[in-house]
Amino acid sequence: MNLRNRLTEYVRACFTGLWVESHEHSDALTEIAQLCRDEQWQLATWDIETGLNNPGQAESDTTGYDPLAAIRSVNALATQDGTAILVLQNFHRFMQSAEVVQALSRQIIAGKQNRTILVVLAPVVQIPTELEKMFVIIEHELPSREQIEEIARGIAVEEGELPEGPELQTVLDAAAGLTRMEAENAFSLSLVRQGRITADAVWELKTQTLKKSGLLSLHRGTEDFSRLGGLAALKAFSKRAMLHPNRDNPLKRPRGVLLLSPPGCGKSAFCKSLGKEVGRPVLTLDVGSLMGSLVGQSEERTRQALRIIDAMAPCVAMIDEVEKAFAGMNGNGDSGVSSRMFGQFLSWLNDHVSDVFVVCTANDVSKLPPEFGRSERFDGIFFLDLPSREEKDAIWNIYLGLYEISRDQRLPNDSDWTGAEVKACCRLSALLDVPLVQAAQNVVPVAVTAAESVERLRTWASGRCLSANQPGIYRHANGSSKSRRRVSRDPSNN
Repeated sequence: MNLRNRLTEYVRACFTGLWVESHEHSDALTEIAQLCRDEQWQLATWDIETGLNNPGQAESDTTGYDPLAAIRSVNALATQDGTAILVLQNFHRFMQSAEVVQALSRQIIAGKQNRTILVVLAPVVQIPTELEKMFVIIEHELPSREQIEEIARGIAVEEGELPEGPELQTVLDAAAGLTRMEAENAFSLSLVRQGRITADAVWELKTQTLKKSGLLSLHRGTEDFSRLGGLAALKAFSKRAMLHPNRDNPLKRPRGVLLLSPPGCGKSAFCKSLGKEVGRPVLTLDVGSLMGSLVGQSEERTRQALRIIDAMAPCVAMIDEVEKAFAGMNGNGDSGVSSRMFGQFLSWLNDHVSDVFVVCTANDVSKLPPEFGRSERFDGIFFLDLPSREEKDAIWNIYLGLYEISRDQRLPNDSDWTGAEVKACCRLSALLDVPLVQAAQNVVPVAVTAAESVERLRTWASGRCLSANQPGIYRHANGSSKSRRRVSRDPSNN
């Protein structure tokens, strides 16, 4: 339901305090003005620069720069049998004033008698405690794909400036999540640079937009699955789910995977290469950046980040080391902020219908609550064990080629090494210009430095998780490192 429809319902039901959250005030005001014309409602607007603007008057009220006077002026708009709406732009800036809060409270109550509606139009929701029960929040949605296409066609007026078919869909995918002005700017920049609208300029602007928000980062790398050794079952499962021909049906869309492993086994690298493999951007959610200093700000920033992720679908969303991201979710030391943020994220995982494939990684499963991994939040929970001999050989082959290291030399003893440690050995060999065996003297595997926690994680995952290497359930064979191999229990399960 769009802004116009929701506003119509609330005004007709005489909700006298409405808070419209929007970053596009001109578009929101256009929709509100059109609605008021169609319904024959009286409309006035106010902002700190121009004061009160009543279209029914010949000139604006240039004396109305006082926010208190603006609130009281809505009564002058009231008619005997009509509805009057006053839109207060960026009024969240005045919510720290006790006088403004009191005036709003009185006017919202009095508005029930003469059908005068106060609408606060602001980019954020910052409602004082005294007014929380009096306002209804309405989100001004970002433009749909149809609206983005309409913007593109309005800019690309010459033949050949706008692609058609699959290339157009790629452009629309790239522009998803942008505001109307941002989309217009991106399309114009692409025309200036290349003479036609392409996805590259759109991605550049989108990356800048996400950086400014500070909530998400965008990754568009060149590494695909060929640069990632092993993990055959995880690769096949994820790629098959994301490229399923019926994923346009919300009921059949994949939800994502939860990856558990000791550090350095390729969880983050898998997520980034997955985006390249299936042609989707990878959004990284930094939960630490969501924390705010004001009451309710962290929860609001969490909602905003999840809305951006939904708007940018189809995409891959990654939360790295999720058990650390929501540290304190038991409510200790932060007044329950982490618990509330975690609850919001759990609800979104379960309820979102957008085409977002979520990849969460964790190194310490003991810090995750049981409800996090229940069915319908993830399509599968995979355990990435230390690489087998076959996987390790593939990893060596990749990094020897990447760092241009001679293959005519003896490999070091890589017992219980992770893929990250193989990469570190190759990098040090190239950096120090020494043989691999000598470079390996500077590598201490995590299976040695954190032997107890690695063994504990393996034991927990045995019988509880899917194997990332072979189809089926992961089984940990206790004993020497040479016997610690995965065993498939259901070879037919993909």
